[in-house]
Amino acid sequence: MIYKVYTDGACIGNPGNGGWAALIISGNKKDYLKGSKKNTTNNQMELTAPIEALKIIPNGSSVEIYTDSKYLKDGITEWIINWKKNDWKTSNKKTVKNIDLWKELDKLTKNFEISWHWVKAHAGNEFNEEVDKLANETAKN
Repeated sequence: MIYKVYTDGACIGNPGNGGWAALIISGNKKDYLKGSKKNTTNNQMELTAPIEALKIIPNGSSVEIYTDSKYLKDGITEWIINWKKNDWKTSNKKTVKNIDLWKELDKLTKNFEISWHWVKAHAGNEFNEEVDKLANETAKN
C-alpha cells in the first residue's frame, strides 16, 4: 500500500502562533493530523507536519509526500546532502536553521521509501487546500 501524505504549515506572524496539518490517505481512508505551537515560524511548522505524519505510518511503507513548501522539499531532497557532509553547516559555514527538526525528519525518512512532490499553493489541488485551511485554522486557535 502507498500512503499519500499532504502537509502544510502556517504561522500568524513569523515568528508567531503556528499550526501544522497533515492528511494521510491510504486506500479509501483519510486521516487528519494537526497541531499548534506558540512562538514558532512558518518553516518550523512546514517541517513538523511530515515529521508527525511519518510517526504514525508503519515503518517500511512506501510514502508519497506532497508539500507546497520549496524549503521543505528542496531541503530534504537536495540541501541536506551537503549539510550532513559539512557537519550541519550551510555553505556560509553557519549552523543550519531548524537543525533539530531537520535531523528528526532525516532520521524518520530512513524508515520509509519516500518520494517528495512539490505542489503549487492555492492552485486548486483539493488536498493541499484542505491541509492549508486546517493549518491556518489551527494557528489561529
